[in-house]
Amino acid sequence: MPDNTQKSTASQKTDKQQSFLDSHASGGGNELFQAIQDPVLVVTPDGIIIDANNAALKAAQKSQEEIIGKGICTIIHGGSLPHIKCPLEEFLLTRAPRVEETTLPGLSGEYLLTISPVKDKDDTVRKILLVARELTSDEMRKADSIRTAQMAAIGELAAGVAHEVNNPITGIINFAQLLLDDSEKDSLQAELLDRIVNEGERIALIIKNLLSFARESENSNEPVEIVQVIEDSLSLVAHQLKKDGIKIHTEYSSQSCQVYGNYTQLQQVVLNLLSNSRFALNDRYPTSSPEKRIEISCYPFIKEEGQTVVQISIKDTGTGIPQGILKRLFDPFFTTKPSGKGTGLGLSISYGIIRDHGGIIKVDSIMHQYTKMIIELPTAGI
Repeated sequence: MPDNTQKSTASQKTDKQQSFLDSHASGGGNELFQAIQDPVLVVTPDGIIIDANNAALKAAQKSQEEIIGKGICTIIHGGSLPHIKCPLEEFLLTRAPRVEETTLPGLSGEYLLTISPVKDKDDTVRKILLVARELTSDEMRKADSIRTAQMAAIGELAAGVAHEVNNPITGIINFAQLLLDDSEKDSLQAELLDRIVNEGERIALIIKNLLSFARESENSNEPVEIVQVIEDSLSLVAHQLKKDGIKIHTEYSSQSCQVYGNYTQLQQVVLNLLSNSRFALNDRYPTSSPEKRIEISCYPFIKEEGQTVVQISIKDTGTGIPQGILKRLFDPFFTTKPSGKGTGLGLSISYGIIRDHGGIIKVDSIMHQYTKMIIELPTAGI
């Protein structure tokens, strides 16, 4: 049975929004519009800002002239990558309502963003109301918990898929190899069978990576000094970084930064983050530049709940990551790199490793400015 009360409420809400915009357009509602304490933006379905209240201008630290006529992604996200469309701008084209918790660097904070399409008298949506309410610390912790649960569910799904595919692909590789051994060398059959074996092994590697993300493997843990992991990782890529003209700045605590974990896995995480930073820096600065740098820090840190953790920060001044896709960054097979440049499993595996160590990994990024990856791991004995 349809919920008539809910429909009636939604209808009343739309009518109020329509009345508000009509009065605002004629000048009668401007005082009310400006009195709203939360940032409010009025945009077209194709994402062009047509109005903003004083709270939005203050949060964006821009004038009316600097906002009106600009793309919504440019103002609240800081822009996007050429090969990735802004999810918000794509959603606006659907002219549908939505509420989501998101980071808006252009407004300097974490917000609950409400998207409300407003119909004209002919039922056509030409204006969409965006209201951004800043999240409290409790709401941000709740959002993090939900995201953690979502990633755990994705991990279980990935493990299930990997197990289901693993046995048949192993059989395909083995049978193809048997046929290859009995084939004449340099024949067309041998060439085709060799391709089957190679592609099968590539699938097997992807499955192995999925299982790494799901943390299905058993590994021994022991006390590990994180600063040593970072330094050893840097030594492995020092030649590549020097060749690319990338400068490294490190800052370590004088206190011990020891955690209880697996050295090889933690090094894999650091190497992956350094590789991503290198790619972003080379993309933004194809040649040498004094701004082409990676900043690494490692310190013990006491969280609000009293837990002592080791906090590792790896920050690069590369292209940055569009805010609209940050929540998908750790999803398997999702990548910000152009087609053919990445598998989309590196950060997923890193997420799984850090989660398996009882820690968290998160990202802070602003387009065309920086990307900072932050890892927090419980100290040894905690």
